[in-house]
Amino acid sequence: MKIFLHKNFVRKYAKLRRNEKAKFKERRNLFLDDPYDPLLNNHALTGKYTGIRSINVTGNLRVVYDIIDKDSVLFIDIDTHSNLYK
Repeated sequence: MKIFLHKNFVRKYAKLRRNEKAKFKERRNLFLDDPYDPLLNNHALTGKYTGIRSINVTGNLRVVYDIIDKDSVLFIDIDTHSNLYK
């Protein structure tokens, strides 16, 4: 699977703390092995994100992504639960 990064994702990722970046890389690798691993809590979103999916990075940090095709996804945003779903 190939992961593309939206400019908003890149900008917010750069602002994360070192431990959050490390945790993201761990979860990204897990996502590449199995996007529906239970640790990721991969789920569809509703509201302004209808048609988009989310995975958990930490207890509060989420990645919002869109499926481009069967072999590609676009990571759109990374932020805390409360900031993403206002």
